[in-house]
Amino acid sequence: MNETLALVLSWLAGAALGAFFFGGLWWTVRKSLVSRQPAVWVFCSLLLRMGVTMTGFYWVAGANWQRLLACVIGFFMARHIVLRLTRSPEEILARKPQEARHAP
Repeated sequence: MNETLALVLSWLAGAALGAFFFGGLWWTVRKSLVSRQPAVWVFCSLLLRMGVTMTGFYWVAGANWQRLLACVIGFFMARHIVLRLTRSPEEILARKPQEARHAP
């Protein structure tokens, strides 16, 4: 039971790291579009996001590949959630399937 709890906590930590990484990427892109120095925003954001994420992976895994795997799965699940939450209304409308205008 203790190992299961560790894997669930690793998964949650991965989800938090993913939300931080991909949410920060989304925020950086939006901020850099209106900035006078977008390269500075992108570079500093990359250093911060990678530093926090890699430190988090190292700390969560702690020499256990199962916890690292659970963390990575949570990280990529957070990626899909952030992508879904940050879509623009135009993208949502463009992805809706078109209804057939005739009977089959």
